[in-house]
Amino acid sequence: MAQYSRIEVAIVMKQTGLVPLFYHSDIEVSKKVLKACYDGGARLMEFTARGDFAHEVFGELTKYAIKELPGMIMGVGSVTDAAAASRFMALGANFIVTPVLREDIAIVCNRRKVLWSPGCGTLTEIARAEELGCEIVKLFPGDIYGPNFVKGIKGPQPWTSIMPTGGVSPTKENLEGWFNAGVTCVGMGSQLIAKNAHGDFDLVKIEQLVKESLDIIKKFNK
Repeated sequence: MAQYSRIEVAIVMKQTGLVPLFYHSDIEVSKKVLKACYDGGARLMEFTARGDFAHEVFGELTKYAIKELPGMIMGVGSVTDAAAASRFMALGANFIVTPVLREDIAIVCNRRKVLWSPGCGTLTEIARAEELGCEIVKLFPGDIYGPNFVKGIKGPQPWTSIMPTGGVSPTKENLEGWFNAGVTCVGMGSQLIAKNAHGDFDLVKIEQLVKESLDIIKKFNK
């Protein structure tokens, strides 16, 4: 069961402005990456459940977060149907992120007051998601649309909250471009969850990049 309501999650997304996202099949590796993000200041994590037995890893990772990382809000991404959403919510997911807009996922999440963020690529999809109760829309893939698309949406719909994923990097230029366009928060994966030359996660670098990104974003959330 979720520890945080959808409104509480939406507030933290707005306040911090950053949702790190990653997937790994090894629970101990995942714990280290999660802690590096936490130590850098992140208070949300989207576990992109793309592998076999991902639900088992997420369940253990959530237990670890509850016990060791107070205030860390755990969610799940790459969810493709209502059954998967229900499974992850039973394992403690506080928010559900999807690559596409699916009404069956909206129904099961709304029933439990869990935030869901569907991947949308048109104003029509965004409007439909909001009609279904979506608080923060995921713009995906963000690199295809860019900040100008966000500006275009915010013109006729200034109330719309947008989280681009894909095409977001931990640089001053990139983050300022998105936030100046009016995004509520950003989802950041491989550009943030750095690896070293050997292909292992660089935990020191991850913590540093998270902190630097949050410092850049902070001036937009005053």
